[in-house]
Amino acid sequence: MATPPIQFDAVVIGTGPGGEGAAMQLAKHGRRVAVIEKYDSIGGGCTHWGTIPSKALRHSVSRLIEYNSTPLFAGEKVHRGLTFAEILRHAQGVIGKQIRLRSGFYERNNVTVLHGVASFESAHELRITQADGTYEIIGCKQIVIATGSRPYHPQDVDFSHERIYDSDTVLQLKHEPRSIIIYGAGVIGCEYASIFRGLGVKVDLINTRERLLSFLDAEISDALSYHLRNSGVVIRHNEEYQSIRGHEDGVTMYTQSGKRIDADCLLFANGRSGNFEQLQLETVGLTTNHRGQLEVNKHYQTAVDNIYAVGDIIGYPSLASAAYDQGRICATAMLFGDCDQRLISDIPTGIYTIPEISSVGKTEEELTAQKVPYEVGRAQFKHLARAQISNMLVGSLKILFHRETKQVLGIHCFGERAAEIIHIGQAIMEQQGEGNTIEYFVNTTFNYPTMAEAYRVAALNGLNRVKN
Repeated sequence: MATPPIQFDAVVIGTGPGGEGAAMQLAKHGRRVAVIEKYDSIGGGCTHWGTIPSKALRHSVSRLIEYNSTPLFAGEKVHRGLTFAEILRHAQGVIGKQIRLRSGFYERNNVTVLHGVASFESAHELRITQADGTYEIIGCKQIVIATGSRPYHPQDVDFSHERIYDSDTVLQLKHEPRSIIIYGAGVIGCEYASIFRGLGVKVDLINTRERLLSFLDAEISDALSYHLRNSGVVIRHNEEYQSIRGHEDGVTMYTQSGKRIDADCLLFANGRSGNFEQLQLETVGLTTNHRGQLEVNKHYQTAVDNIYAVGDIIGYPSLASAAYDQGRICATAMLFGDCDQRLISDIPTGIYTIPEISSVGKTEEELTAQKVPYEVGRAQFKHLARAQISNMLVGSLKILFHRETKQVLGIHCFGERAAEIIHIGQAIMEQQGEGNTIEYFVNTTFNYPTMAEAYRVAALNGLNRVKN
């Protein structure tokens, strides 16, 4: 077959946040750009199976809990409930809006959208295969791999069973479970534990480690454990499955410690793997690690000069927000051969459990290990007027700062709207020199009543601990 002509300056494989970030940056600089999407609709796993649907589910459940616990409705005789199918319909509506929005980005920027499965023919040629086996080959100068990741599937678990789900297929759940086993207590497992428990489902959360989300500040991790248990979630630490057996009406898990746990269904949420199998990477001499991830340099360039990779396919930090920035930085390097931009050193984490968690910067444990002389300022949400008005009393804000320079070193928030609240502190942490001190929160004027007032309360609390 004759070599196809160069049709595009760049082709991006995948339309998730990383692929979108790269494609938009390249297109806005006048490059001929195409994106290849395996599925019928653009948006990638973030839009269809991950971030958007799970957060939409979480929001609906959180509002239901809020309704049922608000004193304003205490006199109502009916305790309102929702089925999983009902809240899924809301999530589907959000997904549809996101697809339309993001499709518009490609149209307005003259990016060609091609649907099909992409695979390498050479470093400058990609085959796009349709479901019926037909294909076309396109030529391009540069390529960005942004194929994302999928839930990890151990071979001894039967994911074809109608009662055994992963974090993608759980969105297809059609029956209404009374109980569920969630295997894996990482971010996804903890978020779904909150969602199902909020719907009144009995939850067994199986953690293969000794505490929940060990990368978090220990105080925040402990708060999550307490509130999950207080809501009725059974957390089992340091457990691993020996076997998982699906039945006609449920699932049984046998643990290596000898326990037997029965439930109506099981959600396996223990790890993710990069989507690389269909790419035929060996054609261009690229290999992945045991997690299906590619290695890249600071410009997101692989071992093949004209091939780049961003997002979950390269591993850490595996965040939608970071993937979009990786795509932009990668595209800048593709355009100009170099790029001074880097991901910020302190990337905020947003964990959409009920209550919500968000952190940025160092934890107390890290600062202690590094022998940094730090102090702590705290604000309890229950003392804030806005929290009292909205009846969102659970939660706190913790600021870690250097005792001598007053530099803000870390911020940890637990409670409703935590992922929004964190950005105020993040903005101050990103300032250089004297612009980043805890005294900023004392000297500025916040709207009242707001949740942001927690920063002033926490700052005063912390400075009161420091002797001049």
